[in-house]
Amino acid sequence: MKKTRKIEAVLFDMDGVLVDSEAYIRQAGIDMFREKGYQVSAEDFMPFTGMGENRYLGGVAEKHNIPFDLERDKTRTYAIYADLVKGKLEPLDGVLQFIEKCRTRGLKLAVASSADPVKVNINLEEIGLNRTLFTAIVTGLDIQHKKPAPDIFLKAAELTGASPDSCLVVEDAISGVAAGKAAGARVLALKTSFGDKELAAADWVTDTLATAGSEVLEW
Repeated sequence: MKKTRKIEAVLFDMDGVLVDSEAYIRQAGIDMFREKGYQVSAEDFMPFTGMGENRYLGGVAEKHNIPFDLERDKTRTYAIYADLVKGKLEPLDGVLQFIEKCRTRGLKLAVASSADPVKVNINLEEIGLNRTLFTAIVTGLDIQHKKPAPDIFLKAAELTGASPDSCLVVEDAISGVAAGKAAGARVLALKTSFGDKELAAADWVTDTLATAGSEVLEW
């Protein structure tokens, strides 16, 4: 029988895992497209959740045949986003306690977010999480193939010095769960963006990090 590898590292997605900023980035995208003269809805963004802003914004633009300048429109969206979230973001329920549990166990920590560094930095600063808590921070600009490809979690595992099959991936998006499983990691899915049915491929599914059982860290 193949021996199960012991957990060594925890790789956190950002949005919907450490902080709930989805409503703000959606609104920033809506506002950006409105400035361009186009009306889009919050629902338009759902299929692209967790795929990084290139696809998050670009997918909506494609759907509505909206002319899209990736760098200019993304930069404008992030500027709107920064204004929207100022003083409004807090860590999601259980985040600080879960991170402390990981540190107590000597586990390495990483952020693996499909967002660009500017958004990751805004979020970490707003919720009061020091970058030094994490052995590695991998963003969408660090990898070529975005979620559901496994690249971002493979990169994060490499930077922590852990084998992917000794990593726990914490995700909230369908694409993120798929990416974690494809990387060979175990996956804890949080129901902050999707429900049990959509997240069924994960090893564990729970409401928030506050309701995650001890088994997710004890293997």
